[in-house]
Amino acid sequence: MTASYAALLGLVFLGLSIWVVKGRALYRVAMGDGGQPALFLRIRSHANFAEYVPLGLILIGFNEMVGMNGWGLHALAAILLLSRIAHPVGMVLPATSRWQRPFRGFGVLGSWGVILISSLLLLVGLV
Repeated sequence: MTASYAALLGLVFLGLSIWVVKGRALYRVAMGDGGQPALFLRIRSHANFAEYVPLGLILIGFNEMVGMNGWGLHALAAILLLSRIAHPVGMVLPATSRWQRPFRGFGVLGSWGVILISSLLLLVGLV
């Protein structure tokens, strides 16, 4: 089960990678962000994904290995997937958009929640 979500998250990561490369081409920036705020947001969205997803997947995978039931695994993995999609959406929405904070907030809190719950389940052996 974890492998299926890892594959979906891999596709999201590839999409974010292409989005960054397109931004680099658009702004003609080979390294860094070239002082372009829009490119900076793309780069940070991609990096944020790379920072949180591996640990989230590892923890979900460990919970699967120790016997966590299917619905719990799907819930954790689905929240991780949805939060990692929501985060870059929130990052590019204008600061004046009423949706910017909810999307970014769900992106961050969803990822943190998955890491927290997965970690606690492993530590206390509730699975």
